[in-house]
Amino acid sequence: MRNLLMKVSYDGTHYNGFQTQPDGRTIQDIIEKAIAGLSGETLKITASGRTDAGVHARSQVFNFYSDSPIPPERWCSALNSRLPEDIVVTDAQEVPLDFHSRREAKRKTYRYTINSNQFPDLFNRRYQFHHHGRLDMQAMEEGLKHLLGTHDYTSFASRRSTKPSHIRTIYSAWMEVDTSMCRTGNTRDQGVLHTYLTGSGFLQHMVRIIMGTLVEVGEGKRTPDSVRTILEARNRAAAGPTAVSKGLMLWDVEYDELSLIRPQTDF
Repeated sequence: MRNLLMKVSYDGTHYNGFQTQPDGRTIQDIIEKAIAGLSGETLKITASGRTDAGVHARSQVFNFYSDSPIPPERWCSALNSRLPEDIVVTDAQEVPLDFHSRREAKRKTYRYTINSNQFPDLFNRRYQFHHHGRLDMQAMEEGLKHLLGTHDYTSFASRRSTKPSHIRTIYSAWMEVDTSMCRTGNTRDQGVLHTYLTGSGFLQHMVRIIMGTLVEVGEGKRTPDSVRTILEARNRAAAGPTAVSKGLMLWDVEYDELSLIRPQTDF
């Protein structure tokens, strides 16, 4: 028996999220079916966390137990030949038997993308929220700073959240603007705004509610300092709307390197 860790990238457009659902096609379902076709094993994979319908991933992590003799370096190509083109396994390695991809995760980074040019980008429309009006990006960045640290993020959690505690830590948060698609001489185009948040973990819809609130700051409907007031309210009704899912991407999941090292067995 071996415990295998894998990383997967996916376009979540046509899926009902990562985690198996009774009424929807999910990334987990497709991967498990591919594993069954490859190794003949019917099993359940454990992911670092779930992503909602329409959300994408650059580096989602999952693990599972297998009796298959297939070496780790062969798994990626073998699985990818059985997966649809919008799901790609990018890494595979053997880890200790007690490794758990969700419990062992130390940090997660999400990226949310807003296209603030006048017109949407036809070729990236699946991965960007297009905002047709001008945004005060400096005000948004100032508001974002109020979310750093360890707080109760109830105001930025879905009302359906079942977590016993809404206390989380956001270690870093920053914005980057890509102006490469701005039209020359056009003063209406503002560029593509990428917002990154790295934290100990995130609540259901947390990043999307944060972004929906920051968009209202950018529109002038809220002040940057109001983000702190919203946080302190611990009330979902105090925050802005939940931003559309297609702009969100699970960017990275980090682990303590020691937890990934498989002990050597002496014979």
